[in-house]
Amino acid sequence: MKKLRTGMALAATATFALTLAACSGGDSNEGASGDAGGDEPMGNSLTVWAWDPAFNIYALQEAEKVYQAEHPDFTLDIQEVTWEDLQTKLTTLAQSQEFEELPDIFLMQNNAFQKNVINYPDLFTDITDSSVAFDEFPEGVTAYSTIDGANYGVPFDAGTAINAMRTDILEEAGLTLDDFTDITWDEYIALGEQVLEATGKPMLSGIAGEPDTILMMLQSAGQSLFDDEGNPTITDNEALSTSIELYSEMVEKGIYLEVNSWDEYIASIVNGNVASTINGVWISGSIQTAEDQAGMWGVTNLPSVDVDGATHFSANGGSSWAVSSNADVALAEDFLSATFAGSTELYDTILPGAGAVANWLPAGDSEVYAEPQEFFGGQAIYADVLSFAAGVPSNNTGAYYYEARDAVGAAITQIMGGADAATALGEAQSTVEFAMN
Repeated sequence: MKKLRTGMALAATATFALTLAACSGGDSNEGASGDAGGDEPMGNSLTVWAWDPAFNIYALQEAEKVYQAEHPDFTLDIQEVTWEDLQTKLTTLAQSQEFEELPDIFLMQNNAFQKNVINYPDLFTDITDSSVAFDEFPEGVTAYSTIDGANYGVPFDAGTAINAMRTDILEEAGLTLDDFTDITWDEYIALGEQVLEATGKPMLSGIAGEPDTILMMLQSAGQSLFDDEGNPTITDNEALSTSIELYSEMVEKGIYLEVNSWDEYIASIVNGNVASTINGVWISGSIQTAEDQAGMWGVTNLPSVDVDGATHFSANGGSSWAVSSNADVALAEDFLSATFAGSTELYDTILPGAGAVANWLPAGDSEVYAEPQEFFGGQAIYADVLSFAAGVPSNNTGAYYYEARDAVGAAITQIMGGADAATALGEAQSTVEFAMN
């Protein structure tokens, strides 16, 4: 999962409809979900849409090698499509009924899975009766891609959040990783001011107007944007209000650097412009592209929000593989079953290389999780991440998660511009309620 940005512009769908290139790996499976040629003989090529070369695409490249060990003629046509473009393409194809333009497999943000299947069922294949052992994944994770008891996705990565820190920068300020472990956000801000004064570097960075940091704070406090009945809880939400106040304070004090794009965010990390980043563990794949920083990073837990029920653990992201209605279904199911739902070898490879902490439970028994990671100063960070994952509070997202996320992002932009917080959050609540009704 990477990046939970939507901002999907429906006005752009006509352009995408004209520009999408035919990219399906199979031509024998047309039509609606669940009907797509499950009895057809398997071919030897699949097309996949995914984003993030350092994480998802790297994982696909390694999965191709694993599958080729038993199927030497197999090829995987991996097409890099950003999450925003992928969502827009799916919407365009659903509206135009041009299912032949779909790939065999595409990656889907977990938080967007249910809404896409509900709104565009003709894009998906029901894979409940495939050889994938869905009981080998946590029930809470498979729930993202389960609709009316049917499975539409194979879970991939966990979004467990980490506080990844440049230990060399901390040392310049007379601090260590331990100073940032099991602390509150108020303590974090005080330490961040110390780092900024000593080194001139902010602690964190993030894309302006996007609420990832705040939503991680919110979940760490055991709260969500929705209650158990699916009603939005944007107003009268103490944890959300407190998180926004903390975020605003960090920006105002210069210890949180707001940037304009994902590329600028990654650059701020790998170019050493900030002292740390807090994000899903998948961010470790991007961090490790800065090979000259090997040994200069460490990982600890998150600061806690000062509200009842607060923890030091959260999550951001996580994704699952979907089989399209235009797929070579038999081959797609077999590939996913043999790799992302069946290969410890695959996860042993992509864990240290990209930080791909598996949702597939048998992968968690691997000794690789306990191995020291040279890039992270010899710390066995993935064993730590597994312990973090056990403490992550549940997060009720529902079908309208992205509407709520975007509304909160807009409210934060208004608040940072000087608007009254209660008024901005009230408008966000009304926006989501309107969308739901």
